[in-house]
Amino acid sequence: MAAAGASASANAAEPVTQTIELPTLTADMSAAVAQSAAATQQAAANYELRAERDAAAAKAAAEAKKDLAEAKKKAEAKKKAAEAARKAAAERAERSAERATLSTTASASASTSTSVSAPASGSVATVIAFLKAQVGDAYVMGATGPNAWDCSSLVQAAYKQVGVDLPRVSQDQSMAGTDVPLSSIQVGDILYWGGKGSAYHVGVYIGNGQYLDAANPSKGVVIQDLSGYPASGAVRVL
Repeated sequence: MAAAGASASANAAEPVTQTIELPTLTADMSAAVAQSAAATQQAAANYELRAERDAAAAKAAAEAKKDLAEAKKKAEAKKKAAEAARKAAAERAERSAERATLSTTASASASTSTSVSAPASGSVATVIAFLKAQVGDAYVMGATGPNAWDCSSLVQAAYKQVGVDLPRVSQDQSMAGTDVPLSSIQVGDILYWGGKGSAYHVGVYIGNGQYLDAANPSKGVVIQDLSGYPASGAVRVL
């Protein structure tokens, strides 16, 4: 009995070993693994492609935004240029209208004045009409028309309209015709500034205390009040 008990104890102390068998990798399982790997690779490729497309879309959107900003800037610049051109044209039109109004007013004044003082032949009226037509022309030293004058060339051209040949320069024009006291001047008389024979400027009296002359480069041909720049003397050639 003792021996049998010892034998049983010995048997109980021995470890029990269990063998686990792994499944055999079949052809179907290999195919499934390969398919799973391919699917993973394709998913990665698709993700990368989406990332590239998103980046390209973002870049295109940024470029489109930049192009839109540049187009807007150019449109604003073009609008400003057009507005500046419109304003310049409006200013030119306004100046032309003012010049036309001045010429019309001056012509009306001249007509009123010359209707009393002009001789029957109308020579003075012709001279004044020519002078009035030049109002607004430029003053250029040595110029003789038709759009730019100096003081003596304008006077010479005006009297040439009625067949009177005056000298070219103001000094000689102050010596022409008959001396007239400034208190007795009439429309059409030539006014001069400076000494007789050494005058430095000439103009023509047009009545109502006004005279017309090619004044200077800044004024051009204008009508002025004699009280603002009294003449030195006057001569009458008609």
